[in-house]
Amino acid sequence: MAITKKQRIAMAVIVLVGILAGGGLLLTERHKTGEEAEHAEESGHAHKEGDDDKKAAPAAKEAHEEHEERTVKLTEDQVKKAGIAMQVAGPAKLQAAAEFTGEIRFNEDRTAHVVPRLAGVAEQVVANLGQSVRKGEVLAVIASNSLSEQRSELLTAQERRDAARVTYEREKKLWQEKISAEQDYLQAQSAMREADIAVRNATQKLAAVGAPGATGSSANLNRFELRAPFDGTVVEKHLALGEAVKEDASIFTVSDLRSVWAEFNVAPKDLATVRVGQRVSVSSTAFESKVEGTISYVGALLGEQTRTARARVTLTNPDGAWRPGLFVTVAVYGENQDVPLTVPADAVQTIENQAMVFKAVSGGFEATPVKVGRSDGRAVEVLSGLKAGDQVASKNTFVLKSELGKASAGHEH
Repeated sequence: MAITKKQRIAMAVIVLVGILAGGGLLLTERHKTGEEAEHAEESGHAHKEGDDDKKAAPAAKEAHEEHEERTVKLTEDQVKKAGIAMQVAGPAKLQAAAEFTGEIRFNEDRTAHVVPRLAGVAEQVVANLGQSVRKGEVLAVIASNSLSEQRSELLTAQERRDAARVTYEREKKLWQEKISAEQDYLQAQSAMREADIAVRNATQKLAAVGAPGATGSSANLNRFELRAPFDGTVVEKHLALGEAVKEDASIFTVSDLRSVWAEFNVAPKDLATVRVGQRVSVSSTAFESKVEGTISYVGALLGEQTRTARARVTLTNPDGAWRPGLFVTVAVYGENQDVPLTVPADAVQTIENQAMVFKAVSGGFEATPVKVGRSDGRAVEVLSGLKAGDQVASKNTFVLKSELGKASAGHEH
């Protein structure tokens, strides 16, 4: 069947309309998809900004709370009453320090090993381990046969001297009255002098063992009171009631703990820098206290096993904090060095294993973490955490540390 011209025109029109309709639909879908994508992107951006704001809010809140926790609020009157002083952080000269590990020991010049000096049996044991005693205080009472014999010897000598004196006085009077011969007078005089020598000899024997002379009753002739040689503390005790002791047995050790030694070993390479009279600082990890002193002794010989010399610092110990056996660090100071930023040593406190200083802020002080460097016991180098010109608490900072601890406890509660 032949297709007419009109039919061809109609078919072309239909195809053209279909192509145009399909193109319009495609453009519509593309436009819709673009708008949706743009809307989704805007929504996503807004959602992200919302999340960032939500994340930033707790962080800011946490930072604010941390700032509040580290702040100690005090008025000016409270600061004055607490004796808190302030100082500006800035440059200073520090003495270079070489550190040595040491140990607290008894001051041997003020430590005595008490021995009875007479064999006997313990009748009383008065002193206890760790007890503080005064000079002359009775530590124990010992019954000694040898003491009884010595006191008997003294009593006998005293009786003979008294008799010899009476004879001497009588012979002297008779000789002066020309009744007796001079020879009798001289013999009485010699006998009296010999009796005096015997008394002195017996007295000195008792004094050598620290025992007084005989007193009245013969029942006390064997009683020996062992007394403290000076004020101190009983640090060793090797005596029990009824125990027999020898004359050279060390039964008590008394030490005056108001003075102790900090001893440390010095290697040969450091002997040129460690000298008697140098200033040192002694500290311990057991507590925060630190004490200054000077080197009182440096050994002239090296130990056979350690190959080091023994050095010593004599420390005053009025509160008994420096106990023998405590390990310490001895910082020996040398020449001065310029340091750009320092604070007083008392300004630095350790809080939760972090070195901190209390920086002055409006209405109080803020505990500020710092990184510290060298120290000479008086000033501490600050490596970070502060800047020059910052005012920090430099005295009685333990008060601020205590207040900070109370505030933290209250906050946790």
